[in-house]
Amino acid sequence: MSFKISVLTLFPEVFRETLSASLIGKAIKNQHLDIEIIQIRDSATDRHRSVDDTPYGGGEGMLMRADVLYNAWKSMVPEKSGAVKTIMLSPQGTLLTQEIAKSWMIPVPQFEHLVLVCGHYEGVDERFIELCVDQEISVGDYVCTGGEFPALILIDVLSRLIPGVVKNPDSVSNDSFEGGLLKYPQYTKPQTFKGLSVPEVLLSGDHAKIATFRAEESRKRTKKKRPDL
Repeated sequence: MSFKISVLTLFPEVFRETLSASLIGKAIKNQHLDIEIIQIRDSATDRHRSVDDTPYGGGEGMLMRADVLYNAWKSMVPEKSGAVKTIMLSPQGTLLTQEIAKSWMIPVPQFEHLVLVCGHYEGVDERFIELCVDQEISVGDYVCTGGEFPALILIDVLSRLIPGVVKNPDSVSNDSFEGGLLKYPQYTKPQTFKGLSVPEVLLSGDHAKIATFRAEESRKRTKKKRPDL
């Protein structure tokens, strides 16, 4: 059974090529993942297909209209339920972490259908958020032009956690942030490059020593690069 993700966006073209490539493209092809892209503008009701308007009370820019967004959302979600989770990509949301992603997907997905709402312009009418959105998620303390690229990041993060998408489960369990640590440094051929050599312990064949070395390097790297962890 595929895990379903629906994306509400004004710019479907942002997603088409990216989602057909690499691991996500394979997940879709192998039916681990089902992604549909919904053009919000198709739910507009006036002859100009308007999706935004000026904010009440004044202010900069335009806001996405609650009625248009609601119509687009309602076309996929008959009613709010535990089987469907609606996420608004927003700089005001909870910061996305690997732990949050895992809590949604491991050991099995906690819902059947994920709806991602990509805001644009100066923001979204608050009434849509109150009526339809279960959680707001941010991918960092910065502002993007819209929710499309944050949505792609979230899709990528979650896709790796769907059973069967990553062939070797150890690739997921040994990722950075597992156990609150960054991943240890890694090396491949050539053995020596511009005067820098692969650590001897990795050439020893002693798996216990290698495991100890990697654990210690993870701790050192985390303390140096991300002491906040």
